Amino acid sequence: MSRPQGTPPRRPQGAARPQGTARPLVGVVGDVLLDRDVDGSVTRLSPDAPVPVVDVETVRQSPGGAGLAALLCAGRADVVLVAPVADDDGGAVLRARLAGLQLVPLGHEGGTRTKTRVRSSGQSLVRVDDGGPGTPRDVDPAVVAARLAACDVVLVSDYGGGVTHDETLRAVLADVARERPVVWDPHPRGGRPVPGCALVTPNRSEAVGAAEALGLDVTPDDVAALAAALREAWGAQAVAVTAGARGACVAQRGGGAGAVHVAAVPVSGGDPCGAGDRFAATVSECLARGRDVVGAVREAVAAAGAWVAAGGAEAFRRADGDEGDGTPPDPGVPASTDALERLGATLRTGGTLVATGGCFDLVHAGHVATLQAARALGDRLVVLVNSDASVRRLKGPDRPLVPAAERVRVLEALDAVDAAVVFDEDDPSAALDLLRPDVWAKGGDYAVEDLPEAEVVARHGGRTVVLPYLDGRSTTALVARARGTSPLDRALAPS
Repeated sequence: MSRPQGTPPRRPQGAARPQGTARPLVGVVGDVLLDRDVDGSVTRLSPDAPVPVVDVETVRQSPGGAGLAALLCAGRADVVLVAPVADDDGGAVLRARLAGLQLVPLGHEGGTRTKTRVRSSGQSLVRVDDGGPGTPRDVDPAVVAARLAACDVVLVSDYGGGVTHDETLRAVLADVARERPVVWDPHPRGGRPVPGCALVTPNRSEAVGAAEALGLDVTPDDVAALAAALREAWGAQAVAVTAGARGACVAQRGGGAGAVHVAAVPVSGGDPCGAGDRFAATVSECLARGRDVVGAVREAVAAAGAWVAAGGAEAFRRADGDEGDGTPPDPGVPASTDALERLGATLRTGGTLVATGGCFDLVHAGHVATLQAARALGDRLVVLVNSDASVRRLKGPDRPLVPAAERVRVLEALDAVDAAVVFDEDDPSAALDLLRPDVWAKGGDYAVEDLPEAEVVARHGGRTVVLPYLDGRSTTALVARARGTSPLDRALAPS
């Protein structure tokens, strides 16, 4: 398929992104759903049947399927979303909630595909699915190709609605896969990935089903062999088979028969709903920034684990709010009360929960040593990170050097850290009152009794530990050296 006139020239697959690009552009192609959450309370049974009566308190609506994947990508990238959208009330809700993205709506067969969950006290009672089938109609290949041409990576988010079966869209995607990275997140009812995908990301169940459908002679329990066989059969550059708490197994072209296993941090409890979307969105954004496949999968596995621990898609939808415009909560925005309470309750079930905190403006060896020492005190480590406004109040108007969203991303990439969350106060007392860790670890030369948050930790049965810093390591010193203002630099400067 030739490139339409006026379309920006395509960058060869694997080529480095232009220097100075602040946010990559991610294209998402897939099936959008409408998630409806009906929350209420149950105080009685129905007189005409032995079923609970739910008195409705709130109704929340938000994009699901490829819509959720696109919103997650939008946390750290600009997004073009290509998807069928129905011309009905549900479609109008989706358009409003996706207003923060560049939406390219396609024709939609039938009504909006809707998943309605009825809950009481946080417990799901029933899910009702209606609408669809959602098959795309009136697809203009030139328009779709033009919008995807400028993207750094394209994520295909298949939710079985028919997008990946549409021959016109498949032809466009096959052309795109020859020019730039395509991440294909498959569905059991979806179409086969087009040849040349940079990465295909089935979960283990999907991988086993695909291998059986293709007639591949591979043992279902051998995930490495499964990934390698599917990579060959699909003609992909790489396949990552995800296995929840067991992490992921990556088979790459040129990697021989072997595969790379990426371990996951175990998470007890939590909500896995949407973890696959979190994985696919993170791996796509990482590839768009030039990361290698295995490095991108490592970040995605960690992000998926943190997503589950924080409460999954339900927590995300609650954080987005009833009146949100579709823009997802930024990692740099202080965590909500509910999010901190839920994170603490979830991680404590997996053993001893340790928390530490600070600005972490430029993460250096001293920070790493403190984080590793804190992690050794328990089974889970949460880092409380000062917001940008808090850092400015504490350090001055020229700080922080690195915005909160990027500081969180760096911290969560460290093996010692299970999750990083932002708080807005000048000390972490309020956040600790919600998180309720078993251990609060503070780096420095403080006395425990001088820390105002120590009383809060003790009130909930926790203890405070002071960890020594590595001498000579500090962000302030690094900044001074970079600016040539440290005493050592002045002494060595030529006269």
